[in-house]
Amino acid sequence: MSEKIAIVTGAARGIGLATTDLFREMGWRVAMVDRDADVLQEEASQREGVLAVAQDVSTPDGADALVAQTLNWGGRVDALINNAGVAEFGPVEETDFTTWRRVMDTNLDGVFLCTQAATPALRESKGAVVNIASISGLRASTLRVAYGTSKAAVIQLSKQYAAELGEYGIRVNCVAPGPVRTKLAMAVHSQEIIDAYHDAIPLNRYGGEREIAEAICFLASDRASYVTGQVLAADGGFDSTGVGLRALRS
Repeated sequence: MSEKIAIVTGAARGIGLATTDLFREMGWRVAMVDRDADVLQEEASQREGVLAVAQDVSTPDGADALVAQTLNWGGRVDALINNAGVAEFGPVEETDFTTWRRVMDTNLDGVFLCTQAATPALRESKGAVVNIASISGLRASTLRVAYGTSKAAVIQLSKQYAAELGEYGIRVNCVAPGPVRTKLAMAVHSQEIIDAYHDAIPLNRYGGEREIAEAICFLASDRASYVTGQVLAADGGFDSTGVGLRALRS
């Protein structure tokens, strides 16, 4: 177990950082990838068994480079966690093509590019890919025409890879988080939105970053050895009740 290597994109903060820490607790080493080089280096310097990889997942060169750097450091890739993403919300009428492409570049193209780049190494290890989508990719909601569409595409892309890479022993699954208590979410969610989410979620609370990391690391581990092509909604039951809060419209 101590020899296993995971690549976690978007690892400088939030769910990616929590996932990095959980992998380390499991005895894995982690290549932490983020384009925010300063924050990435600061977090990596506080942890053992990690490699800081400052690359942009939305470009072919960046994806190829992050896999090459990981292989040069660890010699293998056992899991790829495609967590890097951008969240830009707004009404349909105000979403221009520049915004649309900015969201798709990272949220969708980045998943495709990193998985393509890592596939040869994952074939060697019979490894796993876990893509981070969102319940916004499962059910339509307000203000999410670009974000929700990108995450729905990630879900389909995950199933496509699972169908084609299974013969190599590569498993591909998807985690769809619901509302998570990240620093960013708490900074932009008004009290009205927080209350509305609590009312709409059967567990009556936001999820924690560690709770999402638990789902991710389970799907990446041998405990999920016969699980592929699946979407796990880690959302407190939110998807079961529907989305589209009135408070988000105002």
